[in-house]
Formats: sequence, C-alpha cells, structure tokens
Amino acid sequence: MIMIMATATITTGMRAMTAERLDYLRDPKEIYRRSFEMIGAAADLDRFPADVRPVAERLVHASGLETAARDLVFSDGAGAVGRRALAAGAPIYVDAEMVAAGIIQKRLSGNRVICTLNDEGIAHRAAEQGTTRSAAAVETWQNKLPDCPLEGSVVAIGNAPTALFRLLEGLLAGWPRPALVLGFPVGFVGAAESKDALIKYGRQLDLPFITLTGRMGGSAMAAAAVNALAGGKREHKSGGKREHKSRGNGE
Repeated sequence: MIMIMATATITTGMRAMTAERLDYLRDPKEIYRRSFEMIGAAADLDRFPADVRPVAERLVHASGLETAARDLVFSDGAGAVGRRALAAGAPIYVDAEMVAAGIIQKRLSGNRVICTLNDEGIAHRAAEQGTTRSAAAVETWQNKLPDCPLEGSVVAIGNAPTALFRLLEGLLAGWPRPALVLGFPVGFVGAAESKDALIKYGRQLDLPFITLTGRMGGSAMAAAAVNALAGGKREHKSGGKREHKSRGNGE
C-alpha cells in the first residue's frame, strides 16, 4: 500500500499545487541490502557452486523472477573461468549495444566492451547473406581487433538467437574460442533452441558457458551476468572502455 505521509503547498505562478510525499524506501544501500535478502529467501541458491551463485543472484535481481535461478544451466567451473578472464582484462564481446550499456564500467579491469552490430558494412553483409545484422556482426569477431582477440574473451549474448547460433557455427568450424559464453538471447523464435544448442555444443567443445533455458533472457540479464563475474558485490576502481555509444538492439 502506498501511503501519503505529508503534503506541502507549492505556488507556481497563479496556481497553487499540492505536492504529496509518498511513503517508500529511499536509502540506496538499504534498498540494495533488502533486495538481495529477499532474493535469498525466495530463490533456491544453495544448489549453486560459489563461482556461479553471484550470477544466479543477479539474474533474479535483473528479472524480478526467482524462476531465473531455477532455469540456470552452466558448465563446471564456468563462473571461475569468467571471473579470471575479466580480472585479467579480457575483451567482452556483446551482440547488442543494450548489453554494453548495462555493464557497470567501474567493475571492470580495463576490459574493452565491443559491439559490432552497427559497424559499417554489417547491414549490407546481412542482406547479402540473407541473415540478421546480429549474425553478420558476430562474423567480424574472429578478427575484429589485434589487441582484442576472440580467443580468451568473454562473450555475452542478450538479444538475438541468431547471434548465438552463428557463434556456435563458427566455433564448430574452428574459430578462436572465448574463455566463456554467456548465452541469454530472448524471444519466441529461436531463443530456447539457441540456448539448447549452446548446452549441447558447449559440452561437446568443452566450452565454458552459462545460460538460461527457455524463452527468458534479454540484454539486462546478459549484462547482469557480466557484472556478477566482474566483481560480484565488490567495486573495482579501474574502468573499462566501450567501443560504441548505445544505439539500441539489432534483429
């Protein structure tokens, strides 16, 4: 229930307006504390190993749904591998600029966050191949930048199932392997199937992964997974660099 605690009269020009002060929690530290306290009470987090539990917590926090923890699937040691890679400054490849926008820069260790969705020529490449811009953008990751190799990077996919499918096709064909794939594409067409493929081929390729079965996912959840591994509940003073300003999602 929302309660009105007090009223005050504000005069603006010739009109008097009454400002109502609503009863809600304002202290950010207390909001944060109570949020994770409620997550711990609502979600079954005890089944997770220590390296993955912060990811589960942040996925529940980002979605507001304790079922996010129930549907989480991961390879052995995936959280530890991702944390080490990020702490060492590994580049972070993302499929959508909304994912990049959600990554908390102060948690990073100089990591470059790279999204090629809106790079020059991507739309043309996609049209020529009869695929999505997201899938065409992934093709550029294998040789994007000499100092940001796909090998040993962290990949976070939070929008397009086609991006995850294309990445898996490339890895099966011998592309350089990321240290960790965070697979959180969302939607009704291809999302569940792409994540099932990540589980299947991740195990086949011995590729560390963390994903969420079913249709649930999204940019906020992919970014939350990165944030969890980049620092958990700790704060890092060093920041990272994004390759692009946020301009939205692709197909």
